[in-house]
Amino acid sequence: MDNRSAAVPTPRDRDAPAAESSAGENTAGGSTAGEATAAAATAAAATAAAHLAAFASHLRYERALSPHTVRAYVGDVGSLLGHLRGPDLAEDAPLELDALDLAGLRAWLADERGRGASRTTLARRAAAARTFTAWAARTGRAPTDAGARLASPRAHRRLPEVLRTDQAAAALAAAASGAAEGDPVALRDHLLLELLYATGVRVSELCGLDVDDVDDGRRTLRVLGKGAKERTVVFGAPAAAALDTWRREGRPALAVPSSPPALLLGARGGRLDPRIARKVVHDAAGAVPGAPDIAPHGLRHSAATHLLEGGADLRSVQELLGHASPATTQLYTHVSAERLRAIHDTAHPRA
Repeated sequence: MDNRSAAVPTPRDRDAPAAESSAGENTAGGSTAGEATAAAATAAAATAAAHLAAFASHLRYERALSPHTVRAYVGDVGSLLGHLRGPDLAEDAPLELDALDLAGLRAWLADERGRGASRTTLARRAAAARTFTAWAARTGRAPTDAGARLASPRAHRRLPEVLRTDQAAAALAAAASGAAEGDPVALRDHLLLELLYATGVRVSELCGLDVDDVDDGRRTLRVLGKGAKERTVVFGAPAAAALDTWRREGRPALAVPSSPPALLLGARGGRLDPRIARKVVHDAAGAVPGAPDIAPHGLRHSAATHLLEGGADLRSVQELLGHASPATTQLYTHVSAERLRAIHDTAHPRA
């Protein structure tokens, strides 16, 4: 018989593995925190070009902003970083953002104003700066959010130029007449004008539509708008007829084996370029006597104005246009009021 007694672990022995594990966790946690601190320090000491590249990726992939907005914001922040760097620091030298403060931001905007920047441009640049400083603080590139209290100059809101209802009808009638000959490009251009005016979508949204974004039964389009926000817009019978003819006769004539599933195709079978769409709208408006020279956004303005003049409520028009704020849509009520005032001044005996 073995008289040796089994060793009974003491409380100290029992606690040892846990202590070792805890020490290991603390070491790992300290290492992780240290790595994060080191990464933040490296980012903070990056060059202006590196800051801009990282910021552009944030806007593009995390905020899902449009290429146009990304380009504008990166340009604005590039101007800000150039102001911060000054004439003495080389472009490829590390640029630390801890020197960026509210006074510096205001000085940059004042300098931009002195260079002739409009109030609208200054408002956009202030918005870009606030977005940048918030991102820089969150990612450890800056110690604080210097732009949190930066106010935007109040932009002057100009009333957009719009077509009268008779001018819009004339432009669409001319496009329909051209499409009657069966040319596939003419069929596409007719549909383009009909959908822009019927739905009020942005030209980038229209050119981004795919064939399966159309719901024929409900006469709706599924649109991917700013910030990758999806919405549904409706269209009427004239646009539906133009759409049917385009898909039966026009699109097959332009499609090639490598064509994408785009609803609207270019002459070579690729997705329609928004620049071509702008030219189509410009030419259509130019062919109507007395009509203002408008771009696709002018048709969007026209659609919104005519809806409000026809009795649509502001909230419905806001949803149709995809405006984040009703204040943006409110601009079109001023357009209608200006027209009403002009009519009153012309027609009322006591105007």
